[in-house]
Amino acid sequence: MGPIYLKFMTFCPARSKKLRPARPTYNPGMHFRTLCILLLAINSVASHAIPMRSCKDYSAKIPNVKPALCEAAQLQDSKARSVLGRPIWSRDVQAQGAPLRVLVLGGIHGDEMSSSSLVFHWIALAQTPPSDTPVPISWRFIPTLNPDGMFAKPARRVNARGVDLNRNFPTPNWARDARHYWEERTRRDPRRWPGTQPLSEPESRFLLEQIDNFKPNLIVSVHAPYGVLDFDGPSVPPSRLGRLYLDQVGIFPGSLGNYGGIHKGVPVVTIELPSASRTPQEAEMRQMWMDLLRWTTERLGSSASTTPASPDLPKSP
Repeated sequence: MGPIYLKFMTFCPARSKKLRPARPTYNPGMHFRTLCILLLAINSVASHAIPMRSCKDYSAKIPNVKPALCEAAQLQDSKARSVLGRPIWSRDVQAQGAPLRVLVLGGIHGDEMSSSSLVFHWIALAQTPPSDTPVPISWRFIPTLNPDGMFAKPARRVNARGVDLNRNFPTPNWARDARHYWEERTRRDPRRWPGTQPLSEPESRFLLEQIDNFKPNLIVSVHAPYGVLDFDGPSVPPSRLGRLYLDQVGIFPGSLGNYGGIHKGVPVVTIELPSASRTPQEAEMRQMWMDLLRWTTERLGSSASTTPASPDLPKSP
């Protein structure tokens, strides 16, 4: 219980038996209690929001993300924590009666800072959707899945235990294929270590929970620096997003694309930005966003599930 809450409780005591309405149409005690409820509700929302200090840390690390942009994103504490105990922030932008749900994440690899930046800019765009959007969409954004990797000095691909989170998902035959791929194809590259078992890391477990609870119709995973567009799963893939063209690079054991797109049947669009340290121009990020909206509504809108998502994250106002 925080100090702000205690101050409110001091200011707003329990209902006194001596409070009586002066006349039938006016009850001062009721108005007083209503004010207290509003103050407590504001405090509850604020207690889950990202602190200003965290936004300063993010803006110092992530390219093209000023503190004002981070604060405007109104990130919420998902209650999930990284290996080193850092919060994994998220943001829901919901549309009334939206049949489509899209999960967008960046920073699964900590040294791909531009991926987190793009997600912050897309949160701003999601808050003011185009008026002519044919199908409403509810969004869940996770700007940085791997905060330990991002805040390491220097930033690194893997998490604090040296695991590549994008090889840690429970794809079929993981125990055989993930290790074999790591040993034979990557020559034991420590940057691509899949871990000792699938879902060994709190960050990958958290993302799996989001997929199970939010039930997205589409997953968008932002990476860098290969400058292409990849796709796994059902549906016809987008041919381009902005200046990025489709170039399907294959399936990897334990990857999110393999798990979500192939195993779970949820389309996974993987965006590979051209640079890990620089974001595209504002106009390019907006064009990518508009292309994604267009493809999502055209290809997925008619078959969207109306199954409600589980309210597992605190919702932003």
